[in-house]
Amino acid sequence: MIDLRLKRFIGDMDKPLLFATIFLFIFGLLNIVTASSSEAVTSAVPLYYYFYRHLAMLAVGLFLTIVVLNIRTKKYKPLALIGYVVVIMLLGYLSLYGTDHRGSRNWIDLGFTQIQPSEFAKPILIVTMALLFEKFYYPLHNKKKNHWNMIAVIIVVGIIIPFIVFTQKDLGTTFILLSIFGVMFLFGPILKKEKLISIGGVLLLAITALVGKYMITGEILSDAQKSRFDYFNPCSKYETGGYQICNGFIAINDGGLMGVGAGKSKQKYSYIPEPHTDSVFAIIAEEEGFLKCSVIFLLYIVVLYRILNLASKASTLRGRYICLGVAVYIFMHIFLNLGGLFGLIPLTGVPLPFLSYGGSFTISLMVSLAMVQRISVETKREKIRIPTLK
Repeated sequence: MIDLRLKRFIGDMDKPLLFATIFLFIFGLLNIVTASSSEAVTSAVPLYYYFYRHLAMLAVGLFLTIVVLNIRTKKYKPLALIGYVVVIMLLGYLSLYGTDHRGSRNWIDLGFTQIQPSEFAKPILIVTMALLFEKFYYPLHNKKKNHWNMIAVIIVVGIIIPFIVFTQKDLGTTFILLSIFGVMFLFGPILKKEKLISIGGVLLLAITALVGKYMITGEILSDAQKSRFDYFNPCSKYETGGYQICNGFIAINDGGLMGVGAGKSKQKYSYIPEPHTDSVFAIIAEEEGFLKCSVIFLLYIVVLYRILNLASKASTLRGRYICLGVAVYIFMHIFLNLGGLFGLIPLTGVPLPFLSYGGSFTISLMVSLAMVQRISVETKREKIRIPTLK
């Protein structure tokens, strides 16, 4: 009986999405062995240290995936409320007692490990926004009701977390959180005219806040953050900050079509910072070559397409908005990581989905994908219940 229920449950999941994500997670885990080898030597830890730590995080993520898959999305409301409050509390604690890492205060040191609350904020923000849109769907289309109080709630809930993260000088995560909120807001059930007024108001508020910060502190961005915007012609500025992007270029060029071979990267040996985290794609390109990297890009496209396809078919509004938010979340991580590595945009220090070493991000990503698969199961088992307007 249990086997039949399990087979049926797996059968209702999105198969292309499931297989693509499993392949990417396994490839990322195996690649960490070679990408982290130089870091292991430098840190005087065993060669497989980062591999086993990442494997442990995948195990935690798998456990939470199973938990999330067994929770109906209609029960998300109390969980989202608790999660939102906890994230706000953790971010508040972080502002006071957090550990500085590369100019940003975004880590809480637990002794045996570190956690990054802003990573868990992403799926929490997605679910919270989706539930608000579902709750306010009818009222926001009722011309007899005052819409602005509801819009105010949506905006405040959506920007509090990005604002706190911005004060912790984590620009990459701030931009991702704002992108999630912004795209979900644009596709939300708010009337077009009210969206335009709301966007204008938020931009005016943001400009006012930045001007106020400048008047109080004398700066908007720290020197470390400003230096990241000087990313044009990185190899001509090798000694003054362009070395990471420049060595990334060298690694990709050396890899060519077929790569230099697994474990044979030269750039990971003290040339590229964070070779197993932020710059992991440069090492993959050097060792595996353009052809295998093309497969990774193809799988990224499959993942994003399947999530957006499910967003268009989900049986509930919350399901549609959750899938949309998760797609934006994954896309922005890919765009910011690879865009910085290719010198198209400033480096932001965000990890690359499925491939970068990291506990908080990996767990957050797996939970987000589990929510998408739960929505797939519900969509195949339930009749579409998207409300219609009269």
